[in-house]
Parts: sequence; C-alpha cells; structure tokens
Amino acid sequence: MFGKSKPAVLRPAKPSATPMKLSLNTGATAAPPPPAGGAAAATPAPPPRKGASKPLDDRQEQFYAMKTRIHRKLVETLDLSALNQREEADIREEVRQVVSNLCEQEQALLNINERQQLIEEILNETFGLGPLETLLGDPHISDILINGPRQVYVERRGKLELTPVRFKDNEHLLHVIDKICSTIGRRCDEVTPMVDARLKDGSRVNAVIPPLAIDGPSMSIRRFGRDPITWDDYLRFKSIAPEMIDFLRACVRARLNIVVVGGTGSGKTTLLNNLSSFIPDDERIVTIEDAAELAMRQPHVVRLETRPANIEGKGRIAIRDLLINSLRMRPDRIVVGECRGAETLDMLQAMNTGHDGSLTTIHANSPRDAIQRLETMVMMAGFELPVKAIRQQIASAVHLLVNAARLSGGPRKVMAVTEIQGMEGDMVTMQEIFKFEQLGVDGAGKAYGHHLATGLRPSFLDRLRAHGEDVDPSIFERRVLMSDVDE
Repeated sequence: MFGKSKPAVLRPAKPSATPMKLSLNTGATAAPPPPAGGAAAATPAPPPRKGASKPLDDRQEQFYAMKTRIHRKLVETLDLSALNQREEADIREEVRQVVSNLCEQEQALLNINERQQLIEEILNETFGLGPLETLLGDPHISDILINGPRQVYVERRGKLELTPVRFKDNEHLLHVIDKICSTIGRRCDEVTPMVDARLKDGSRVNAVIPPLAIDGPSMSIRRFGRDPITWDDYLRFKSIAPEMIDFLRACVRARLNIVVVGGTGSGKTTLLNNLSSFIPDDERIVTIEDAAELAMRQPHVVRLETRPANIEGKGRIAIRDLLINSLRMRPDRIVVGECRGAETLDMLQAMNTGHDGSLTTIHANSPRDAIQRLETMVMMAGFELPVKAIRQQIASAVHLLVNAARLSGGPRKVMAVTEIQGMEGDMVTMQEIFKFEQLGVDGAGKAYGHHLATGLRPSFLDRLRAHGEDVDPSIFERRVLMSDVDE
C-alpha cells in the first residue's frame, strides 16, 4: 500500500496563544466569539444578503489550510503505484488510518466528532468529489446547483434549498469540475469553457467556467438515484394510471414510434428509460446521447455518445453523425436521448424507413407545441422543405406523443398520451387518449387532480392486435382512472 521509503519529517505547526477551535460542518468553521464590549461591539456589521456568497473568515482559512496540509502529506506518503492493485474498500480504510495519524500531528483542538468529520472530508477529496460527496449521498436530492465556490443550492423533494456546503475557492471548484470531466475524456478550460459530462451513476453534469461565468465557475448536476425509478414507483407517486402503463407497453412492443414530450426537469429521460424496458430482449438496440444517461436493461445494446471538438476545433461528432451511422449498424430500435436540432430530420426519416419502434424525447410544453418544435428543428437541417411536407413527414413517422410535466409543488405527472392521426389539410390532427386533469393546489402548494380516459380509441388497435398485443377496449371508456384526491 505504502512506499518503503521513509516519509518526510512532518513538522508540527507552532501552537498559537489561543488554540483554534473548529466546527467541522462540511468545511465551514464556527463563527468567532462576539467582541467583549467597546466600540467594536457598538457597531455590528450588517447582516449578509440572503443567498449571497460570504467571504472566508480567518478561522475558515485556517481550517482549509490545515486540510490542504494533511491532504498534501497524504499524497506524499501514499505509494500510488499500489493503489490500483487493491480493493477500494481496503484502500479507503488504510488511508483513513494514515489520515488519522496525520491529524494527530496538527495542533488544532479537535474533539472526536470534529476529527472524524475532518478525516471524512479528506477521504472525500481523495476518493470522491470533495464537498459534493455529502450531497451525492442524499437520495432525496434531485438537483445540485453550484453558483460559485460558496453558494450551493439543492432541490430536495421539489423545493430549492441553500446548503452550508462550500468550496475553498474557485481553484478548488475548478479542480472538482476537471476531475468529473477527465473520467469521460472531456475537458473544461479557457478554450472550452462549457462542458456536458456525467457521473458514474449516470447523473447529468453541465459546467460553465470563466470567462463565460462572470462570478466564478458554475455547475449543475441532474441526479439519477442509486435505485432507478420504476413503473411501481410511478404508480406509488400516482404519476400515471395502471391502464396507461398497459397501453404504453402494448405500443412499445408493437413497434410504434413514440416521442416523449416535456419541459426541463419534467422527467423525460426517466420516462424514456422506463418505456425502453418494454422492448423485447431479442432485439438489437442502439442508443445515441450527448452524455450517456440511458440505462437499458436488455442484453443486446450498443451505446453511442457524442464527442466535442478538440483544442484545435476539430473532431466534433454530433448526434446527427451518430444517427446517420447507426442506420448502418443493423438496429432493431434506435433510441435517441434527445432531439434538439438538425438530427430531428434524420430521426423522422429513420422512423419512416423501416426502423419502427424508435424512441426519443424533445423539449416542449404540450403535444401541440411538440409538433411546432419538430417543424422548427427539421428546418435547422438546412433544407428548403415546404411546411406541409415537413408536417406530412411528422404525421407519418410519429405515432404517439407522451407528455410529461412537473406541476406546482414538485409532483411529476404523465399529462397526456396523444395519438397523431394524420393530416387534415395543412394541419397535423391529434387526439388525446388519456390525460391528467389538474383540479387545484392543496395547502402545501402541491398540485392535485386525476388521470382519466377521454373515451377516444386509438386508430392503431388493429396494429396492436397484429403484433399479439390484445388491449382491453374497456380501458378507453371515459372515466377517472386514478385520483390524487383523498376519498
């Protein structure tokens, strides 16, 4: 584990006249004691603005300096060549003991709890993402929003909260961003100050650094829980009715082309993941994403991921390039994480030329808005196509739109399952088969309502039967399927 060479002599810091007392809570130090009377006490400093970044005080500087010293000594002591030959749990335990010994050489007055906190933070810096490890370990956090080194927000159970988590400075935060990017072969520096990346668990990361980010590096992390959300969870949260799940299962297995529609944070990717679980195991699936998030459960999956340009501005591989190439890979299904540009035209063409059963997502607030978004993105391909021709392409390629949304108070619902029927004149005709009807907002600000069948039957029932998917016609009768209202 450790090198045979004798470690360097560690000189203890000179004890100060007043020993430093630290409160080691996610790297923050305890506030200094109030001054004992006098002019200083008569003119207290104004309270900081809520949410504003607070400058580091002397005690915080001392704490970060001590943690940096111990971490540097740890790196000098470790035999790095032996780390890759051991299990992480064993390495972590041995490193914990070394850090504990190094802490004993410091002169700061630390009780048992504070010392353990300091050890954990140093271990997080060594093996993880430093201050973020505490947040990443909380299963109730869905988003982590970092606005500079000393302002970290989280979304927990649908509500935004300011946390006490802090980074030492901009360099510390930049180091964490670089650590995330380097694991997937990407970079974030002055040449490429914006990056999309991912964590090991599939969580989506976006980072922007100076000079684009004026107030310091900014990073957002869209979490994917350790335990993926399943259809059982959807039912438990009353996000969808059982009859709707049965219908969607039949549509996926019958190879209908489905587009998941929703705004930011509505749960589109999670819904796409669960829809893909209905694909039979004997089919070949090709997934295409900017940052790989989809977790296919089938055995025959080829995962493709885009590549940004290099430092010379060359070598970029976009979703459109991967999509065109995937057509030569003999896929049974093509799953695109999100269509947001010119690749939409290629996706529609693939759906129209034998790659039935394809799945993708787009940003839109409603099924009708989704049609307009698809039109706009097809035009981004650079071809002078008449609007009617584009709409005909959409009407013949896409069978079903599944609209997801996040309502007031945080609940995510499948708002509508809409069939695209075809063209009537210059318009794409659609009909809602299932929908969620919001009835109001409760005292806690949380929206409630019920899912219902509209009474309209889809026109592709014969196609479902032809693929052996017998759907009970009674599920389409107009009625309430599931309600949030306590009965």
